[in-house]
Amino acid sequence: MTSVLAPLPVLLPLLGAAIALLASGQPRAQRVLSIAVLTTVLVVSVTLLLIADAEGATSVAVGGWPVPLGIVLVVDRLSALMLVVASTVALGVLVFAVGQGAADRQEDTPLSIFHPTFLVLVAGVSNAFLAGDLFNLYVGFEILLMASYVLLTLGGTAPRIRGGITYVIVSLTSSLLFLAAIGLVYAATGTVNMADLALRLAELPEGTQVLLQSMLLIAFGIKAAVFPLSAWLPDSYPTAPAPVTAVFAGLLTKVGVYAIIRTQTLLFPGGALDDLLMWAALATMVIGILGAVAQTDLRRLLSFTLVSHIGYMVFGIALGTTAGLAGAVFYVAHHIAIQTTLFLVAGLVERQGGTTSVDRLGGLARRSPLLAVLFFVPAMNLAGIPPLSGFIGKLGLLQAGVAEGSSLAMVLVAGGVVTSLLTLLAIARVWTRAFWRPPTQAPADDTAAAAAAAAGSGGGSTPDGEASPDGDGSRTPFQVAWRRHTRVAIAAEPDLPPAAARTRALRPLPVTMVAATAALAAVTVALTGLAGPLYGIADRAAEDLLDRTPYISTVLGPEEVP
Repeated sequence: MTSVLAPLPVLLPLLGAAIALLASGQPRAQRVLSIAVLTTVLVVSVTLLLIADAEGATSVAVGGWPVPLGIVLVVDRLSALMLVVASTVALGVLVFAVGQGAADRQEDTPLSIFHPTFLVLVAGVSNAFLAGDLFNLYVGFEILLMASYVLLTLGGTAPRIRGGITYVIVSLTSSLLFLAAIGLVYAATGTVNMADLALRLAELPEGTQVLLQSMLLIAFGIKAAVFPLSAWLPDSYPTAPAPVTAVFAGLLTKVGVYAIIRTQTLLFPGGALDDLLMWAALATMVIGILGAVAQTDLRRLLSFTLVSHIGYMVFGIALGTTAGLAGAVFYVAHHIAIQTTLFLVAGLVERQGGTTSVDRLGGLARRSPLLAVLFFVPAMNLAGIPPLSGFIGKLGLLQAGVAEGSSLAMVLVAGGVVTSLLTLLAIARVWTRAFWRPPTQAPADDTAAAAAAAAGSGGGSTPDGEASPDGDGSRTPFQVAWRRHTRVAIAAEPDLPPAAARTRALRPLPVTMVAATAALAAVTVALTGLAGPLYGIADRAAEDLLDRTPYISTVLGPEEVP
């Protein structure tokens, strides 16, 4: 049964993307098709996880080519768990995007491009999780990266183009390093099949092994945003549309983390660079969260917390123990759901308040109590407040560090505690300022003042005739549309008191967008309720990763295992 189901998480999105592209003139058909495809992928992924957990790892030789010559897809507990979490958040983000497109009447999101590209992105992520050889892993990366280039620049605004250029340059650099490493691996061993490499790499001189390991770690470290290779992320992700930012934050960096887990445990189990990884994990946690504390924009703050919490995962990998790897696997699954949900909430905050600048937000809890709840639950989970899944994951990693007992591990434990406290501080500042502070600096106030100034002086306007408080004509199209909408709403109801008119001018939150975000928030809560079974799967996956025998024997056959 696995031989039939394993290729489907890759094939179904690719087929769906082709059909969606043919149906580019029928947005409703595209929406229905995309949601149906991702729902099917989620069902298939859950089935694969149940089979992998009950029966162990299985492999599929695509096209019937003999191993290790052909493409091999491997389904074990780790890859199946990643597929389930990835397809869950991808479905939630797609529903959010559909709701946003319907609410905006598709003015800013070209659906004929978005849906096929989004499905191609999901296919690339699935292929990376299932890849049984380094070159197919590279292909998976390139599929998702090509799709991400398009999604990142949807709308064509100047900030998105600038962020997209940075992202493209960094991604291409990483891909070139990865491809060069694959070439060196093949030259040294004559194969790129990971199960075969697990046996052949051990025969190479130690210096050659360290060189190959270092090149792969640098390539994957860039993709995973591990310090000092993470500076590109906070400048790239916040410029994209909310659904795109959410799926990027949730999935793309975790594909890099998955690749580090797979190669470190399967190909280089000796732990030659574990100390270096520990220092990288510490720097990623601390420097990332210090950057988050310094931010006043919600999206940039979340981008820095994303970088920071990658450090927890690298910490678990660097420990190289069953407990450490189990904590890392659990935390990857947890963080995918949490970070995706928070970026979707940031999109709702921008829609409700007109900005993501914390200094210009206020009173959101009064305007939209549901939005406050949707932010509070995953935010507290990200900060690691007990008994939520974030606390469980961090506790597992910290216990693994204490059990390892080295001085460096204890420094990482201290760094993890400090990072968690600073995460709570950063989140609390957003909570108190954006949700509970009186809306004295709400965008509608600025709009009304600017409109009055423009009407009185006749100056300081943009080419579209919209008021600019700086008098420099620097309004973006979104600001122009927002101010026109607000001024019309206030003028249409002159009998309302100013506060009521400003409240009425705020755009309501679309039901579909709120429902998608609430569903993912419910998933983050479910991670707490299902923490026992989920941590059990993570623990068994960690045992398989360290043993290596289940993976190698599944791909090459039991007779090939020494």
